[in-house]
Amino acid sequence: MRALIIDGYVDEPACLGVPPYISPYPRYIAGALAEKGIKQDNIFYRTIDQLRLDKEQTRFDLIVLVAGISVPGKYLRAIPISQMEIKELSHLDGIKIIGGPIRLGFGKEGGSSAKELVVPGFTLSGKDLEAFVYDLMDNIKDPGGVEHRMRTTSEIARWGKIGAFIIRQHPDYPYVMCELETYRGCPRHSHCSFCTEPFYGKPDFRGIKDVIQEVASLYENGARYFRIGRQPDLFMYQAVDGVPDPEAIEALYIGIRDAAPDLKVLHMDNANPVTIAGYPEECRKIANTIVKYHTSGDVAALGMESADPDVIRANELKAVPDEVFEAIKLLNEAGAKRGTSGLPELLPGINFVYGLKNETEKTFELNFEFMKKVLDSGLMVRRVNLRQVMTFAGTPMHGHEYMAMKNKYLFLRHKEKMRNEIDLPMLRRIAPAGTILNDVRTEIFDKISYGRQFGTYPLLVGIPAQVESNRFYDILVTDHGRRSITGIPVPININKAPLRIIEMIPGVGRKQAGKIVMGKPYNNKEDVLKRTGIREEVIEYISYQ
Repeated sequence: MRALIIDGYVDEPACLGVPPYISPYPRYIAGALAEKGIKQDNIFYRTIDQLRLDKEQTRFDLIVLVAGISVPGKYLRAIPISQMEIKELSHLDGIKIIGGPIRLGFGKEGGSSAKELVVPGFTLSGKDLEAFVYDLMDNIKDPGGVEHRMRTTSEIARWGKIGAFIIRQHPDYPYVMCELETYRGCPRHSHCSFCTEPFYGKPDFRGIKDVIQEVASLYENGARYFRIGRQPDLFMYQAVDGVPDPEAIEALYIGIRDAAPDLKVLHMDNANPVTIAGYPEECRKIANTIVKYHTSGDVAALGMESADPDVIRANELKAVPDEVFEAIKLLNEAGAKRGTSGLPELLPGINFVYGLKNETEKTFELNFEFMKKVLDSGLMVRRVNLRQVMTFAGTPMHGHEYMAMKNKYLFLRHKEKMRNEIDLPMLRRIAPAGTILNDVRTEIFDKISYGRQFGTYPLLVGIPAQVESNRFYDILVTDHGRRSITGIPVPININKAPLRIIEMIPGVGRKQAGKIVMGKPYNNKEDVLKRTGIREEVIEYISYQ
């Protein structure tokens, strides 16, 4: 049997999320197939972007499509599969299974409702896709007779380890971020109106050794970039009676470091501000552990959702503004120091959701006022995520998506205000001009070259020249956009660099750059200082041959 796993799923928009990335879904599926006896050489992986470029006609006996959108937004490269593309794939020969987040409905953008998707030719896995595929192998000719069920933590412990080989088929390998799952499910007694996490029930914590063994297997297969991102709140991993367990998280991080001694990136994703504010002593220990064992530039995304008390009550949100502020302070105390990446070690990110019940014009004002308080307090927030709610059947918000459309104009106006008056000065604080961002990987060229560091919510870096793609550069920050920075590769060869690069050296403008170009060649540091007017503090970034 020949099986093809098509990855049409993107966890986070590129402007918010991670660089080239592979979720646990295809790894679990590959492991499930291999455990059922299918040889690794007969299990294939393709991203939807690969299929867009190359409509390969090779026949497969089984096609498994991972699809759906978790977070709506804009994308740099990897674009989730569209409904039309799913229909186009339905003509392929072989048994076709579709699953993943799409089982909850297919949505296109924030402010809309995810609709149930039925595509002739595909069998939809109504629960966990990896479990469905595993059970299907016992009766491959009858997908309709397979039970829809949830997988167990013991199953994914095996499948995640066995299926690690599939990362070698990722088009960006070895430069691919591997997301790690620690648990899913919500520990709270009541649930936010828009959240789908309650569909998974109470937390099903994976064993620490299971996660570490999966990391070891990924590492053996060439993985060097990791994100502990598949959980609603990392600080609650292995919590006992709702109380965070710092020792468990320390054991997890130490184990990952032992299993992957030469890893390049170890980042996290989600944290709940209520946990941090409610258990400051335990969470301070956890934050310090993360800073000790991770790699810098890390972000703990905090789901604030709203600063409006009326919206908080109507949607059963968990955190009030004072609690979120305390969480931001704690994370700044633990992680504001600048690390080897050039960015602070660990900073909070803030998520706002718009279009929720009881939203009014006052909601937008309160959200802005909260972020202005954070900015004026001298604290740092790595990024502010503003998105309109996408509703799913079975959640209290389903049927209320009209709120987002009703306030669309207010949202767009508010978004511009936040970007200009919060994001821009905050970014200047986090990565001031003159900062060196290490290991920025260039990805695409469109009049300027775009690159990102590997990590959670990496900054988009624009280089005003065409440079070699798929290469790592150290970048000197020269200017700031609202959600991106402009920079130039260093060291700068003063005798070879184009005019456009030279004029962006801090303290050098177009007129002076022209004189510098006319004065080539330069022989040494003293020659440059004497004849160019380049400042002493910048000269360390200049080379001569």
